[in-house]
Amino acid sequence: MSKKLKWGILGCAGIAKRAVIPGLHLSELNEAAAIASRDGEKAKQTADELNIPTAYDSYEALLADSSIDVIYIPLPNHLHKEWAIRAAEAGKHILCEKPLALNAHEAAEMAEAADKAGVLLSEAFMYRYHPRYQTIKDLIASGAIGEVRGIRSAFTFNNPNDSKNVRFRKEWGGGSIYDVGCYPLNAARLLLGKEPQAVTVNAFFSPEHDDVDMMASGLVEFEGDVSLTFDCGMWAAFRNPLEVLGTDGIIEVPSAFVTPTPESSHIYLTANGERRQIEVPYVNSYTAQADSLYHSITNGTPLTFQTSDAISNMKVIDACLLSARERTRVTL
Repeated sequence: MSKKLKWGILGCAGIAKRAVIPGLHLSELNEAAAIASRDGEKAKQTADELNIPTAYDSYEALLADSSIDVIYIPLPNHLHKEWAIRAAEAGKHILCEKPLALNAHEAAEMAEAADKAGVLLSEAFMYRYHPRYQTIKDLIASGAIGEVRGIRSAFTFNNPNDSKNVRFRKEWGGGSIYDVGCYPLNAARLLLGKEPQAVTVNAFFSPEHDDVDMMASGLVEFEGDVSLTFDCGMWAAFRNPLEVLGTDGIIEVPSAFVTPTPESSHIYLTANGERRQIEVPYVNSYTAQADSLYHSITNGTPLTFQTSDAISNMKVIDACLLSARERTRVTL
């Protein structure tokens, strides 16, 4: 086997410490080799806690480390563009947290920089690397539920009292559409294999939280009169279901975007008057995401999800935010 890819973590964000770094530790192909923070003590403490060999007191120092192959960026959304471009210019491959940027134009600039530098840029939608999504696509393609009539999905959590949370900073790309609404949008595009034609979104913008959308509900129209209905929120009870409705059946994913337990991986198919559980092997989606990028970097395998997909998803997010602000239907 080729040597493991060495990853550098740009920042000590919760998602990095809670999920991505543990996922790298489980990988036989990748390793978390270094972490950087503008607070050197914080970087050292995180490195010690998570068994990372090297800690840096600046992002620049991490990018200058010639041993690092891949940079993971879990920084606030408004910093994605700058540090992805700087990582590309340093010759590093990049996994950048979702959403890739603040808008589609920024995402395109990031993609151009990566292409110019000859490095790969991937968006960190970990859920789609779980094998159950291929199972769902196969079920749809087989006609198990007939013709698809619509998709329903949601992603909500309740965290309004964390006043220092970056998700509550408007200029930093805060808000529920950016943070969790992006998942149902991405999943519908993935499962339908199409791009939306129009969106209509209603949102609750909270003055207590820098006027970011704390809750949003929307209709996303696709070709063939098929729609996604979704909601997302940061001031509501936790849930993350997805349902694909067909003429002859239903596919249900009770926990569509996170899989904390083996049981949460399973999906349900209702067809021919019977609802049955389809067991899907438990996989750490963060490990699978990193391993997929490993194969693209070391073996030249095309990215499972091209950077162009991230740009397309940002176009939908842009439209949703515009629709919510202007309270109007937006065509794409």
